[in-house]
Amino acid sequence: MSRDPCHCKTPPERWAGSDFQDPPRSEGGVALCGACRERGVCRLGVISEQLDKAGTARFELYCPADQEGGPNVAHGGWTAAVFDECLGHVPLLNGVLAVTAELGVTFVKPVPIERRVEVKAWVDRREGSRWYISGEMALLPGRALLAKARGIWVTRDRAHFARFDDWLAAQDAQGDGNT
Repeated sequence: MSRDPCHCKTPPERWAGSDFQDPPRSEGGVALCGACRERGVCRLGVISEQLDKAGTARFELYCPADQEGGPNVAHGGWTAAVFDECLGHVPLLNGVLAVTAELGVTFVKPVPIERRVEVKAWVDRREGSRWYISGEMALLPGRALLAKARGIWVTRDRAHFARFDDWLAAQDAQGDGNT
């Protein structure tokens, strides 16, 4: 019997292995999450990422056709997911594991599918373990603003996901009457 209605399974090996600061990367150098590592490419369409000397991260990407919301435009959830991914890579590009605590997105214009866009992301400030990060998405090549985002990421140590597994096992052990 599965422990949840979606029949999800925890993969036997975590995407980051034993070193969260050095995740698997695509041929273009993009850090890949667990869902993307098997394919070797980012499912969200991120093609490249780099951190410049001033500390601004730049990501080149496109919205895949399977993320279409309205006719020829990205689903708003794709835009939010891309900001979560790209802004969340800022600490990672600085050698720090951090997880999303808060994310807000302002949609300025629809994002066209299968067109090159750029996300720029930067640290507004750091307070203890909190990273306050902002970003913008623009259509290339003219750089028309499509969306903006702000969020907070909190640093975590290597034991973060192991603690989550322990917490989840405790939740499963309690049961909720639906299993």
